[in-house]
Amino acid sequence: MGKFDGLLICTDLDGTLYKNDKTISTENKQAIDFFKREGGYFTFITGRMPYYSKDAFNAISPNAPFGCINGGGIYDGHKKEYVWRRELPLVALELVSLIDENYTDVGIQLCCFERTCFARENGTTVRFRQRTGLPEIFCDYHGFSEPLGKIMFCTDDEEKILGIERDLKSHPKSDIFDFIRSEKTLFEILPKHSSKGASLKVLADHLKIDIKRTVAVGDYDNDASMLRTAGCGIAVSNASKSALEAARFVTVSNEEHAIAKIIYDIERGRLPL
Repeated sequence: MGKFDGLLICTDLDGTLYKNDKTISTENKQAIDFFKREGGYFTFITGRMPYYSKDAFNAISPNAPFGCINGGGIYDGHKKEYVWRRELPLVALELVSLIDENYTDVGIQLCCFERTCFARENGTTVRFRQRTGLPEIFCDYHGFSEPLGKIMFCTDDEEKILGIERDLKSHPKSDIFDFIRSEKTLFEILPKHSSKGASLKVLADHLKIDIKRTVAVGDYDNDASMLRTAGCGIAVSNASKSALEAARFVTVSNEEHAIAKIIYDIERGRLPL
């Protein structure tokens, strides 16, 4: 019997597991290895597509499938296949047209299940591509027919992000989609009922883990749903207001080996599960 049998920890990546320099501390890696050796399931739930989650997967070698697409999929990185996924209705392209016409310098990404296409480039998408290592694949969204996981709008302009959110949510067909701000510069259209919380439930069922025996850790607005869903939702101290309000507990920041602290707090009985 291991110390962590029957426990599932799901962490966000950027701002949570990752330090600000996009590395994972040795302390976190050692604690994760200890947690897995002692019978626990450790994985991550991210807004990323599986094909640009490889660095995280290789760095921590999760022993359970990981959540992706902000709740739109569960992916087995060892078998390299989706365990479960939810497709975005292609009528979402009507909403893309609205943003295309009214925000002519906003980047547009179509995220398919096996690749990302850039329908419009800007400085934000260039930096995003450099950070993720995505190839330059450009497309015309008009008549696009490949299955979609999500659509992303990209800009560094806060007022435009807020305008995009307002316009998308007021569209006549907005009620058949979900929307999330996944970073300061990114706003997304998702399939209805997609969230990190929803994918946590799917993953727990897949692993036959009681949802009360799950721990979720995050830092941003798109993490709030999984912090509320988990048996123990924990925000890092650098988290957004939305994530802090959703969490049951607040731990140290992503710069202070937050995941390691959580694992050792569980071991010492400081976190009720």
